[in-house]
Amino acid sequence: MKKIPALMAGAVLAMGLGFGAQAATLKLAYDADPVSLDPHEQLSGGTLQLSHMIFDPLVRWTRELGFEPRLAESWERVDDYTVRFTLRQGVKFHSGNPMTAEDVRWTFDRLKTSPDFKGIFDNFTEVKVIDDYTIELKTKVAYPLVLHTATYIFPMDSKFYSGNDANGQPKDLLVKHGNSFASTNHSGTGPFIVTARQQGVKVDFERFADYWDKDSKGNVDKIVLTPIKEAPTRVAALLSGDVDFIAPVPPNDHARIEKNGKVNLVTLPGTRIITFQMNQERRPEFKDVRVRQAIVHAINNEGIVKKIMKGFATPAAQQGPAGYAGYKESLTPRYDLKKAKQLMKEAGYEKGFSITMMAPNNRYVNDDKIAQAVAGMLAKINIKVDLKTMPKAQYWPEFDKRSADMMMIGWHADTEDSANFTEFLTACPNSDTGAGQYNSGNYCNPKVDELVKASASETDPAKRAAMLQEVEQILYDDAAFVPLHWQNLAWAARNGVHAADIVNVMNFPYLGDLVIDQ
Repeated sequence: MKKIPALMAGAVLAMGLGFGAQAATLKLAYDADPVSLDPHEQLSGGTLQLSHMIFDPLVRWTRELGFEPRLAESWERVDDYTVRFTLRQGVKFHSGNPMTAEDVRWTFDRLKTSPDFKGIFDNFTEVKVIDDYTIELKTKVAYPLVLHTATYIFPMDSKFYSGNDANGQPKDLLVKHGNSFASTNHSGTGPFIVTARQQGVKVDFERFADYWDKDSKGNVDKIVLTPIKEAPTRVAALLSGDVDFIAPVPPNDHARIEKNGKVNLVTLPGTRIITFQMNQERRPEFKDVRVRQAIVHAINNEGIVKKIMKGFATPAAQQGPAGYAGYKESLTPRYDLKKAKQLMKEAGYEKGFSITMMAPNNRYVNDDKIAQAVAGMLAKINIKVDLKTMPKAQYWPEFDKRSADMMMIGWHADTEDSANFTEFLTACPNSDTGAGQYNSGNYCNPKVDELVKASASETDPAKRAAMLQEVEQILYDDAAFVPLHWQNLAWAARNGVHAADIVNVMNFPYLGDLVIDQ
């Protein structure tokens, strides 16, 4: 097994053959395929993985959680509210159109309209075009996370997405869980082009011949992505040689892979929090903090990590993991069944009540098993659970509709910062700003929102950390959500596929840089 520390020193690319010398085909199996080709339709790991294949960001995270130039060659802070980016010249979109500053401005304006993404860009006012290859990203306040956010600007081909499609709809129409030109067509600057796509069956990619990054050592010219929902089947496909690279790899299968001399297991400590949210609008019982505390105390998340995750996760009691600005060491898991029953009695629900629960069964590691375990634990405090699990393609529309009383949601901070968890998961829901876009519990505490807003303009790291730690304490005391664990990451690849060089803690494998030995 190749175990990579979270902040490993060294370049992402350490070895390999130049692209074109010995071109290779990668047979890739994920637990699901992308739900759309539109990079702004859904803020999810699957969408971002795809974005790094067919688009390219202005800047990109490094393995050390620093930043490296991509479509922006360089940047400088002009004043407290402005960062100037110099764009790379000679970059072509898949359509053949040249990429210019106008495409970046157009993309930014579209991002600001996305229900999922506009919350990330709430502190930004505009992209000002200086010339064809210079832009200025402007903020409302002295914002400390400009580069963090720039990693989510994947310039789209404004000319390609202009006009109307065959159905008379605008090509740039942004539709969640629907059919649109942008959801089924693309023109980015990334290393790969989608050549064929059958939802839920297969996606074919080919290397973009005019890809700008001639320094990349990646030699993969074709990728065949096959979604394989069931983990044992996915692992079996790797061990039999039917596929070359798989993700995720559940803890139950680690030993099976490590015993096989033809494949390698690659692991990283994770920062994605797995939670359940309690919908206070659907269930009046959840408005009582004693009931919410009872639920948190009834769930043995340390037991889930030990038995279901086989130790391949870290029990959580707050949103952000150790190393993030808001992490507070004193906040620990609270499993205490006796206290949970006492809290239910104090709240007047000793006899319990019935609820509905939904969870995906192919989005997070062991997500369906975790949901079943949580339902069983809630039964011990007389909360009867009607549980439904479903593939993520069906789950997300239900999540957006808040279709159950308790719903599972996992989150990796888009900006590698504690505030991002709150902005999307626990802020008071606001469709205008995008705040609380994934807050299916409808939890709302104005003090939390006030602190997070203040942290957005606080450039003193210590003061900012204190604000975000106060947020975590309030959420802990309020039992705003049910924290389960931070999910670790695991991939596996056959020998000769240098997966360890292109995976990262964000779980966006940089497949354009992948080297396969011939």
